[in-house]
Amino acid sequence: GRIRSLGVSNYGVHHLDELESYIHELEAQHGKGKGGEISVGQWELHPWLARPDIVGWCRTRGVVIEAYCPIVRGQRFEEPVLKGLGEKYGKTAAQVLLRWSLQKGFVPLPKSVTPSRIEENADIFDFRLTDEEMKLLETGEYAPCSWDPTTSND
Repeated sequence: GRIRSLGVSNYGVHHLDELESYIHELEAQHGKGKGGEISVGQWELHPWLARPDIVGWCRTRGVVIEAYCPIVRGQRFEEPVLKGLGEKYGKTAAQVLLRWSLQKGFVPLPKSVTPSRIEENADIFDFRLTDEEMKLLETGEYAPCSWDPTTSND
């Protein structure tokens, strides 16, 4: 069988361009649709690592964007903007961050093994951040929680 649908993780734009070029080469050899397509990608995404270049690349091609570390491993829960929004909506900082992720059109992938936190993470559909609040969360920072392989030139 041939590969029809590809999922990638931690690809930078240069990696995505390279893979897309290879897909086009395969289509030239084997016919339209025979090179597969990039269907889904997974990246660390949160207000301190919004990756507009990768997100834009994916959106123009209809690639589903999965966000890992959407709650920043709890490292930013004391940020004033998160605390303020949490108080306004009666939500935790984690819930505000997950809501941000959903409203950005991402599929957030929070990690937890604690049943109460898993339930809490799912309780984010009864509020919506305003456009102004979403802008407040646009930090423009580059602050990954861990190593960022998207910057590799390999």
